[in-house]
Amino acid sequence: MEMLLLENEHLRLTVAPQGAAIRSLESLTHQQPILHPGDKALFPMLPLANRVAGNRFPLHGELIELPKSPVDEQFFLHGDGWLKTWEVEKHDSLNLVLTMESQHHCGFDYQARLAYRLEGIRFIAELELSHRGSKPMVYGLGFHPFFHLTPSTHVQFGATGFWPEGENHLPLEWQGELTAQTDFLQPKTPDNQWLNVGYSGWNGRALIENDEMRVQLRCATPYLMVFRMEDETFICLEPQTHPVNAHNMAGQPGLVLLQNEQSTAIKMEITVLSRDDKTP
Repeated sequence: MEMLLLENEHLRLTVAPQGAAIRSLESLTHQQPILHPGDKALFPMLPLANRVAGNRFPLHGELIELPKSPVDEQFFLHGDGWLKTWEVEKHDSLNLVLTMESQHHCGFDYQARLAYRLEGIRFIAELELSHRGSKPMVYGLGFHPFFHLTPSTHVQFGATGFWPEGENHLPLEWQGELTAQTDFLQPKTPDNQWLNVGYSGWNGRALIENDEMRVQLRCATPYLMVFRMEDETFICLEPQTHPVNAHNMAGQPGLVLLQNEQSTAIKMEITVLSRDDKTP
């Protein structure tokens, strides 16, 4: 598999055009992984994030049937951007630009442009999607990073509430009171058990820190998905423009209805500091 390298004095990034997947993001300063190394240490989610109940949803009096996924029997899981091979538009030591096109009978018909770049101690990802279809269609975007966990890792972020996980990993009714497991308002070690819930009212910032390194996640979206597996050395903090199954919620929160040639975008930053450094 083709691998693309970005590197400066602080960070090293490897990317595969297949799925636009980041394979590794390391801090050269701390000689530690930031993202959990693997086939997909981070991938983009488009033209939707996560799952849609029944793999269908209503739109303007029609029932939209989503495509089948080669990796999930029930859902168009995370869309198709993470499964497609992207074209390399630009690549140098600090910048990578990838592009991709996709079309489905359900109405998804889009071009996507994804930029990864290194700026000092920051890794920046910017994803833009443009609708090409003649009929309007709703879109959602997200990023799915797997942050590396050590025994000393603490995670912190704010939220106003969450959707507990129900059958088939779909959300139950929104809850305005966090539980002991889902409360990350104060820095804490994530419980070593399954967690797969979406949060609302996220302020776009999260902190992942261990004894030596402090990683700041920033993304201007009010929704954050958190995924944790027992005995695994990663935790996923996934910024999304919409909650899981927004397609079947009243008002379709966070989804964007695009006309032909209209676009939507999402930007995420990961900043890597030493434990005692001040916030930049």
